[in-house]
Amino acid sequence: MPAEGAGLRARVSPETAVRLEIYADLLRKWNPKINLVARSTLGEVWERHFADSAQVLDVAAPASGGLWVDLGSGGGFPGAVVAILAAEEVPDLDVVCVESDQRKAAFLRTVSRETSVPFEVISERIEVLDPFGADFLSARALAPLTDLLPHAERHLKTVGLALFPKGERHAEELAEAQNHWRFSVETATSSTDPKAVIFKFGAVRRASVADSPDHRRRQPEGRGR
Repeated sequence: MPAEGAGLRARVSPETAVRLEIYADLLRKWNPKINLVARSTLGEVWERHFADSAQVLDVAAPASGGLWVDLGSGGGFPGAVVAILAAEEVPDLDVVCVESDQRKAAFLRTVSRETSVPFEVISERIEVLDPFGADFLSARALAPLTDLLPHAERHLKTVGLALFPKGERHAEELAEAQNHWRFSVETATSSTDPKAVIFKFGAVRRASVADSPDHRRRQPEGRGR
């Protein structure tokens, strides 16, 4: 097993390892019918999907519980993996997976049932959902940052954090997002791909005219009394 997958297996308890193996078996069983992950990655599920998802939880580093919402969960990455790890590591963390594809949502409910890890699965489009007020929001391989940040603004608490893994074009995506959005951001290098990162966003808001450098330069200086 590659180092990242072996490291995750060494980190988790025997009970969590069994749950992840059940998950891996379900992926192999369901994947030919509903294409949850690339077929080429089924032989390295622990590294390519489990360890890659586990690091998102590590970057978030929740000190206590709260609400974690995973958007466009697909095969459950990172949301279902976060739920399985948090069952022991952060037991008061509630996880919701949002997946509009009914077949994939059925798969996620099966994962929850077969691993005995409760997490909610909502099979609706993100755009129609009421604001969650989430403490943590995640999305993996769902959309560009310019499309993800509106969801962060809508669904996060004021002090909530958005965790978005991004590939080797992450710098371009961030630069484009900065043209339209204001936020705080921390960047962690991915442990499974040195060209990839996990962005941790906070205080997300849409940029206004007042944020423009040209606008600020045009403002008259205040007069002294």
